[in-house]
This record gives sequence, structure tokens and C-alpha cells, in this order.
Amino acid sequence: MNILYLNHYAGSPALGMEYRPYYLAREWVRAGHRVQMVAASWSHVRTRQPAAGEEVIDGIDYRWVATPPYRGNGPRRARNVASFLGQVWRDAPRLVRAVRPDVVIASSTYPFDIWVAQRLARLAGAKLVYEVHDLWPLSPMELFGMPRWHPFILLCQAAEDRAYRDADRVVSMLPCVHAYMASRGLDLARLSIVPNGIALDEWEREPAALASPVQQALQAARAKGVVVGYAGSMGVPNALDTLLDSAARLRDAPIRFVLVGDGHERERLARRLQDEGLVNVRMLPAIPKAQVPAFLAAIDIAYIGWQRVPLYRFGIAPNKLMDYMMARRPVLHSVEAGNDPVAEAGCGLTVPPEDAAAVAAGLQRLAALPEAERRAMGERGRAFVLARHTYPVLARRFLEALA
Repeated sequence: MNILYLNHYAGSPALGMEYRPYYLAREWVRAGHRVQMVAASWSHVRTRQPAAGEEVIDGIDYRWVATPPYRGNGPRRARNVASFLGQVWRDAPRLVRAVRPDVVIASSTYPFDIWVAQRLARLAGAKLVYEVHDLWPLSPMELFGMPRWHPFILLCQAAEDRAYRDADRVVSMLPCVHAYMASRGLDLARLSIVPNGIALDEWEREPAALASPVQQALQAARAKGVVVGYAGSMGVPNALDTLLDSAARLRDAPIRFVLVGDGHERERLARRLQDEGLVNVRMLPAIPKAQVPAFLAAIDIAYIGWQRVPLYRFGIAPNKLMDYMMARRPVLHSVEAGNDPVAEAGCGLTVPPEDAAAVAAGLQRLAALPEAERRAMGERGRAFVLARHTYPVLARRFLEALA
């Protein structure tokens, strides 16, 4: 089968996020299918930008569409999106002749790609699949308060409604979307849930060694007590202010915090450490993905937090939680959502979101457990991921959804 996978932000382990398209495509290639990835040459989530043109990565054919650089969410990002979609639209006949796709996937980190994907599918006589990462336009409405009548929201709604009406299949990473999608006109017989996951080979090989500053920070934290770790993005949705508020409450406790990552909020959070004298917290730059297993192996408890927003009633599918569970770390999960993998797996504690007192109490409770009990939690988390969230399993489920 020939698969054309349209994802603006698609990356690879060498380039950086986003990883899901790469891992799914790699499994499909291993199963004997051909995958053409179409992505923009510039993305804010990648650590390295590829050159425009064509490239083969682990058997996956990548086409990098030349797009202008940008920072933040202003007009330059809109220009980047418009440039990408416009070029793929114009190049659709030639792309279809070259790839001859049986399936076209609109992997929608934003919903506007459905129109381009639909054009590609019609030209090819191929199945059209709409892969949902986030719910648009609900995300900007509920997270940022954008009004329903805003032109951007109206455009998003038109794109979403078109996708639910015309796609042959809809694949959602979020598990609790059935009622919402049905309310927007989707026949639920066309819906499948395929969450995020992990690549087994990255956990079976020897982890890459940590850089010296990270090793030293972890050793210093270990000398003071139980180590709470965080590895991932540092943005508003990650609720790291709540973690720092809990660290302030635990100044005198034998608990230390080590955070690695990057994002829009990192500088402001670092200033908080200085201004408030939070000497029990170390904040370090992002580490390469290959070093994440070594970092997680060196901590005692892993933290993941969320904002308290109604949007999470549709469920969550965080990549870093899968990493935490594969690393056999007990997890302190600060969330209120439609699903809770930590509770399902029995691999940690769940406390309310944006509640520093609850986070501090939860960390103290986990820290007080015998090491054997924390280890058992970690083993349950790993078993949960191996059964449900490895990319060989998820790639097979995705293709079964197309049958």
C-alpha cells in the first residue's frame, strides 16, 4: 500500500519533534508499505531544520516543502502555514503521479490541511483519513478564550466539519471524543482511537550517557534525598508553576527537584527560582531524546502536570508519560481529565491540577513509600505501556482502522 502522510511538523529522532508520524511510518515501511511524508522545512518544535527537498530517513520518503522561518504565534507563523498548504495544493497533481497513494492522511496539528488532503485523495482516488491531534476550534476557544464568532474560529470550524463529513476514517489520539465528534456530524462507525506510544528499540538499547552538568545536578540532588524529575516542554499547559509552588512548600523536606527541557516559559520559571530562592530545584536545558532514558533512570519520582481546563474532558495522550512509565518510574500525576493512564496502570498517584498543596502532599506520600513499593508501581507502568502503547501495536491498529 502507498501512504501519503501530510503533517506540517513531522520530524525524526535526529531532527526533533514531532515524532509520532515518523514512528508510525517506520512501522508501516517495515511491514512492506511505502510512505511519503510531506512536511514543512521549518517548524518551531524541531531542534534542527532540514533542507528543502527530498530525503529518505529509515526507509521513509520525506518531502520537505520550503517554508519561511518564524517564532511564536504571530503573522509569521500564519505565513508559514499558508506557504506550506499553498505549495502542496499547487503541487498536488505532480505529487499524486509520483506517489500514487492508496491512502492520504491529514495528520492535523491544525485543521486546515483537510482541504489539501481531500484534493490529493480525490486526484488519486484514495481513501482520506483525518488524524486528530487536538480538537479545533475548541482548543483556542477553551484555552485562550477566543470567541466563537472570531474569523479564525469560524475557519477552523468549517475545516473540522468538512473533515468529519468527508473523511473515510477519523483516527483520534484523544480517547473520549465520541460524543463531541458525533455532535459535529461524524458517523462514529468511521472513528478509531489510536493514542501515542513509544518505540521499543529506543528502550532496548543502552541509553546514551548524560552530559556532565546533568549528571552533577542529579548527584547533588541525590545527596539531599529523594529526586523528583521532569523531562519535557516548559510551556503554560505543562503547569510547572504548580510544581515550583509545591517545591516552595517542601523547602525543608528531603526532596529535590531536577527539571530538564525548553519552551516559552523556561526563562520566566528560571527567574522564579532566583527570585524565590528555590535552592531545592535545578533547571537545566533540554537533553537529546536518546539521553531521556538515562535521566529517568536516575530519578525516583517523575512529575507530569496539567492546567485545570474543561478541554481535557476529551482525554489526554502525553508522550512523556509513556517515557516515564517505560522507565519504571512511579508518577505523580496532577490532572483532571477524561482518562488517566496513571490510575489505569496503578503506577503512581493522581492529584487535582493546579493544586500545589496536593502535589506536595502526593510527592511526600510517594517519597515515604518503601523503595520496593515504588519499584512495583514502576513495573506496572511499564507493563501497561508494553501491552497498549508500543508503535508496532499502534501502527497495526491504525492500518486495521482503514480496512
